[in-house]
Amino acid sequence: MKKILVTNDDGVYSAGLRAAYESVRDLGEVVVVAPSTQKSGVGRGISIFEPLRISQANMDGIKAYSVGGTPTDAVILGIFSIMKEKPDLVLSGFNVGENISTDTVTTSGTIGAALEAASYGIPSLAASIQVLDEGDKFDDHRTYSYDFDAGIRFVNRIARNVLRHGLPDGVDLLNINIPRHATMDTEIEITRLARKIFVTGVEERHDPRGRPYYWINGELIRDAEDGTDVKAIMRKGHISITPLSLDSTARVDFKEIETLL
Repeated sequence: MKKILVTNDDGVYSAGLRAAYESVRDLGEVVVVAPSTQKSGVGRGISIFEPLRISQANMDGIKAYSVGGTPTDAVILGIFSIMKEKPDLVLSGFNVGENISTDTVTTSGTIGAALEAASYGIPSLAASIQVLDEGDKFDDHRTYSYDFDAGIRFVNRIARNVLRHGLPDGVDLLNINIPRHATMDTEIEITRLARKIFVTGVEERHDPRGRPYYWINGELIRDAEDGTDVKAIMRKGHISITPLSLDSTARVDFKEIETLL
């Protein structure tokens, strides 16, 4: 029987995690291991200066493991302490909020967890759903109301094929983004990462003692070049599938670097 690890970065009680479980429950033995609390934006961060604890969690009748750490911590403990073997597939998601462009691929805890699993040679999927209200990304996701049906069926189809055939050579994980009103008839587009999704800003405020503090914010970019994930999701309403590799080496003639030395 195939073994599947399911995780996320929105926390073990997130509605998106329950949907991820539903999307692969019929494909093998599924183990759910996720952070105990919301851990969005931590990327592939790992806890190396403090111990980690695992506790049992009941996710609407589904047995799960809650880890007091990051999504990457959850993957590591899931593989090496709970399952004690490498699974055949890791699914990270469903994240509440799209994970598109180079901005999010380097900061998303959802993708960070999938990257960690991929580093052990495990075929991995990161699945996210678009939100129309950016504030939804920061709400309590335990009761998040969303029709996951199309996403569940779509991810089930991909997971089934990856378990059967593996990922293509040079692909370590698939970054799946599903538009808000997707159906099974929604067009699918294989995409590359757009360069940006946020115009970064910093807002300065002052506490009651007059001392400054800062909020990092950003205006959302809703358009990009054809063929990118941003264009597919934000402008076309397509499902975006972006193949990612752990190898971040720039594809450049090394002689051009030698001129800088």
